[in-house]
Amino acid sequence: MRFLDAILGRSKPVRPDLDQLFALPSAAVTLQAAAGFEPTGLGSVCFASVEGGTFARIQEEARSLLDGSVEFTQDAYGYTWLLARHPPEDVAGLVNDLHAVNTSLEEAGFGPQLLCSLVGFRDERRRSLALVYLYKRGTFYPFSPKEGGGEKRDNPLELEVRAMLGDDLTIEQDLARWFPVWGAPGL
Repeated sequence: MRFLDAILGRSKPVRPDLDQLFALPSAAVTLQAAAGFEPTGLGSVCFASVEGGTFARIQEEARSLLDGSVEFTQDAYGYTWLLARHPPEDVAGLVNDLHAVNTSLEEAGFGPQLLCSLVGFRDERRRSLALVYLYKRGTFYPFSPKEGGGEKRDNPLELEVRAMLGDDLTIEQDLARWFPVWGAPGL
């Protein structure tokens, strides 16, 4: 079957490795030193909502696990976002919380509903930047909306950040998978 898959161009999907989230504190230090981007203390997890008691129980567990410092919102596309807050200097604590939420959802059988996690940053010019972890790809990419509203990206900044963080994070090589996360909580 492997031979046929190779001929037809099929490949096995990458298994998510949530432990890659633990590389974010190191990447945050690199961002601060190289580009002046400071952590905002905000991070979020995006997942496709599922109805039912198990899912509601997991949301309540997340609230209690994170001491109530979490908010759930739904975006215009019907995805649920969990927003976690920490002091800006506590990137490691924020990452631990995001990892715990992702792991809880995964262990409860909701892994296929997980889409991404992100951690927000801002520089002295008030530019926003998120480091986005794609759950199904096991990779990161930078996302930076341009200031002034609208749905425009700061592509040069995103490419600059990709070059800066290549040694810290597993960066998504396929730029077509650098999906915009307009209005994401934590950005």
